[in-house]
Amino acid sequence: MNFSENDVPGERQRQHFKRIVSVAEDSLRIDQYLSAVLPQFSRGFWKKVLTTGSVHVDGRRVSQCSRSVRTGQRVEVFLDGLPLEKHLIDARQVLFEDENLLVLNKPAGLDTQPTPSRFQGTLYQGILDYLGRGKGAGRRPEIGMVQRLDRDTSGVIAFSIHPRAHRSLSEQFRHHKIRKTYLALVSGKLENEQGEFKSNLAKIRAINRVRSVARGGKPALTRYRLVLAAGGVSLVEVELVTGRMHQIRAHFSEAGHPLCGDIRYDGVGRLHGLDIPGQLLHSWKLSLAHPVTGQALDLKAPLPRDWLPLLEACGFPAAMLRNLVASD
Repeated sequence: MNFSENDVPGERQRQHFKRIVSVAEDSLRIDQYLSAVLPQFSRGFWKKVLTTGSVHVDGRRVSQCSRSVRTGQRVEVFLDGLPLEKHLIDARQVLFEDENLLVLNKPAGLDTQPTPSRFQGTLYQGILDYLGRGKGAGRRPEIGMVQRLDRDTSGVIAFSIHPRAHRSLSEQFRHHKIRKTYLALVSGKLENEQGEFKSNLAKIRAINRVRSVARGGKPALTRYRLVLAAGGVSLVEVELVTGRMHQIRAHFSEAGHPLCGDIRYDGVGRLHGLDIPGQLLHSWKLSLAHPVTGQALDLKAPLPRDWLPLLEACGFPAAMLRNLVASD
């Protein structure tokens, strides 16, 4: 049985290889095995892929090159087309930190949590390394992931990093006590300067999208306010009242105003002569009570500088951009 290869149209090139180990391949090191069955990639490449966490044997992630394969084992490789590097967190990304809570400004193009394609090169891995950096042999970090941002969504994201903070933070998110405000660049000019989208959303696996359904699904409420329209697009402030998967992307697409760069939800991939690498959605503000002290926290992440050329090309005023976009 040969490896099969699947690409996902309209997204970064993703590949999925799978194969059953034959008798002749029994006892080969996993890096040697991969080099033999997929010789178009170098052995050095496979070592990086293994370190990243993209290789699975019988459903379990394998990272050691010295691991041997056995006859009949199922080997799968998931490649997402992203760099095979660790994500390093520095002080400029940290919006708030104490022994209980860590709030970061997540860059776009980074998975929040491990995926079949990787453990290294995720925000989760970066947090583990950051919390362990220079801390000696102290308490092992315990990360509570109660918030998710899509790979191409940037901005404020909060994590509890001590067991005593997990429950409170989770309950705040579960009971919608945290105010989440986003900025989105969407196609066209909105008919109303403010409004809301309310529906039940469900994931439709056949089309790999979330959409509103008449029956079933989960209640979703999205409120919005137009900041400014220019150059055939609208900059919109969005309050995410509920937190369903792809909620903002689905609601604006169904309203006829898909997010710029959101190919999956019918958004344009190029605007004013400029390529858009992913959906232009930014987690701008997060207001919550500290999960241990109860202190009110209002945290904000400026827009990434990557947005600036496109916003300028659309004709947004320079003064407004200075207030929104990160400075060097």
